[in-house]
Amino acid sequence: MSLNLFLQNVANGLSLGSLYALIAIGYTMVYGILRLINFAHGEIFMLAPYFLYFGVLIFHLPWWASIIAAIALTAMTGMLSERIAYKPLRDAPRISALISAIGVSFFLQNLAIVVFSGIPKSVHRPAFFTRLYRFGEIRIQSTLFASIIVSSIFLTLLLYVVYRTKTGLAMRAISTDIETSRLMAADVNKAISITFIIGSALAAVGGILWGLRFPQLFPTMGMIPGLKAFIAAVVGGIGNIPGAMLGGLILGMTEILFVAFLPAVSGYRDAFVFLILILILLFKPDGILGKKVQEKV
Repeated sequence: MSLNLFLQNVANGLSLGSLYALIAIGYTMVYGILRLINFAHGEIFMLAPYFLYFGVLIFHLPWWASIIAAIALTAMTGMLSERIAYKPLRDAPRISALISAIGVSFFLQNLAIVVFSGIPKSVHRPAFFTRLYRFGEIRIQSTLFASIIVSSIFLTLLLYVVYRTKTGLAMRAISTDIETSRLMAADVNKAISITFIIGSALAAVGGILWGLRFPQLFPTMGMIPGLKAFIAAVVGGIGNIPGAMLGGLILGMTEILFVAFLPAVSGYRDAFVFLILILILLFKPDGILGKKVQEKV
């Protein structure tokens, strides 16, 4: 493989990995606080590009306004799913919340089929997102730049919120011991709602960037990216935000380079991703940056 082709694939891997990182953070934030795998997160991711599509097509909103509306509506959907499906099960056995998460996933997916129809839709991309930049023999689409830059900005803002604000302090305290946080007068319900709002908003940003990069929408589009983002969270250390970011970048880079180096078996790229998950669980089950947590019975 030539150097130019290698750099081209590295750029593509960074772009894809940054999208996985945005989605993986939603998984890892919810797990860090509630010890719950929110399997509906992929469907939350799927809703954002649909909101963007209909905002532009039906309501004739400007692109920037439609993006803001899509992120806000997706964040609200995430918050409502927590209030309706997870909050009543806060003190129930963890298996009940897990079954509820799977139910929310199927509900949102089938609701999208009914409301949006199962016919794939094409996202209209502004001229900016169709530009192609050349650096010698390397060709980079503007959507790749947008994915890396936007992801970096939002991930930096998230780290600031989590580690430099009172809300972030409450979220970290609850992730350590929710009962003690209640005794210390922390507003647990508010912190959990904010966690779902932030995680869903980041998934919305990832979904919009995904829709611009792969401009075809269908109700099941969040299933595979959602599973891969979950794998990224596990690889990095689920419950650890920097770990989710690292896991997303590693997964995106590995997936792209796998196709580049082994094009003859590129059809098995998804299987290769799941193989990585199996190996991580076998040799480092806590993930790269994860810490061993004592589960409460």
